[in-house]
Amino acid sequence: MSDTVEIVLATRNEDKVREIGEMLASLPVTLLSLADFPGIPDVVEDGRTFLDNARKKALEAHGHTGLACLADDSGLEVEALGDRPGVMSRRFAGPGATYADNNALLLEKMVDVPRERRRARFVCVAVLVAPDGRVHSTRGELTGYIAEAPRGAGGFGYDPLFYLPEYGKTVAELDAAVKNEISHRARAVAAMRPVIESLIARHS
Repeated sequence: MSDTVEIVLATRNEDKVREIGEMLASLPVTLLSLADFPGIPDVVEDGRTFLDNARKKALEAHGHTGLACLADDSGLEVEALGDRPGVMSRRFAGPGATYADNNALLLEKMVDVPRERRRARFVCVAVLVAPDGRVHSTRGELTGYIAEAPRGAGGFGYDPLFYLPEYGKTVAELDAAVKNEISHRARAVAAMRPVIESLIARHS
């Protein structure tokens, strides 16, 4: 028996794999991703909520691998845009959109919105399907404002536009260690940590 628990991250997004790997680095887990299972087809993320999509991704990966599978669905909700782009965050500027494309479209839609109406939140819902098929879900949020121009070279996605007044920085300007403590994904993964620890305890 391996000394570590294998967990499949139900994503091919290398940025997510790196971030979650850093968050779980202190645990005896071996993280795999869908890149390690090229035969698994892409999941159509057609859910109406972050939970719908995360659950679908985790269950499909578990069905193909039989291993513990962790998926997350996350995005940006902007109050002035009626909580859009929401579940469409990755495809805000259309299929195949780059991070820069999405950021440019967001700035275009926010061009005349005053500071006090630029409130936004990052949302992340994580779902873990255990080897026995039990499903666990957690949620994390980070609130802030949409900046008027991109700042910072760290992070990914909308990080250069997500301003945190308490830090005086965008998420893209934060040290990676700080981001991995306070981000919406960090909070969802932290809330999932007791579930992962229970898997480890049963495995040992």
